[in-house]
Amino acid sequence: MYDIPAVIFAGGKSSRMGEDKALLPFGAYPTLSEYQYTKLQQYFTTVYLSSKNKKFDFACSVILDTHTVSSPLVALVSIFDTLDTESVFVLSVDAPLVDADVITKLFHAYHKKYDAIIAKSPHGLEPLCGIYNRSIVTLAKDALDKEHHKLTRLLKDAHTQTVSFEEEALFTNLNYKHEYEALLLR
Repeated sequence: MYDIPAVIFAGGKSSRMGEDKALLPFGAYPTLSEYQYTKLQQYFTTVYLSSKNKKFDFACSVILDTHTVSSPLVALVSIFDTLDTESVFVLSVDAPLVDADVITKLFHAYHKKYDAIIAKSPHGLEPLCGIYNRSIVTLAKDALDKEHHKLTRLLKDAHTQTVSFEEEALFTNLNYKHEYEALLLR
């Protein structure tokens, strides 16, 4: 078990999906959020969901966004504003194929000298699959003040260690209804 908190980012607008993907059923679970939450509890001593509101109908710990704007950057700042921790593992709610091997490989590269340790698939950086250290907060708040909400931009300015993965399918994001339905049929 890893002793840093894991936080599932589940506060997005889901505009491409047409409905809140965090609340869609997945596997044997009533929601994708509950699936991810339960999965990460196997590996982390503490797991949270990051969201704009408490929309979950199962027992879970929620970190609410501290800004009205919706973005992963807002969630990241909110997490460090809320938790007294030096590091946090983050995972997007819509990446259900990230597994124990991915997490283990990221933790093998973990070091506090970096601001972030981020997965890199053949598609590119996967900013919502990695470990962020508190040292990134000043840069994150500065980006937020400038309304630069892209985590990829933040990671370019930060001291970031990337961890490469060959299998792109592990990082499948469920952004559209057809992607979600195709994964359910697997």
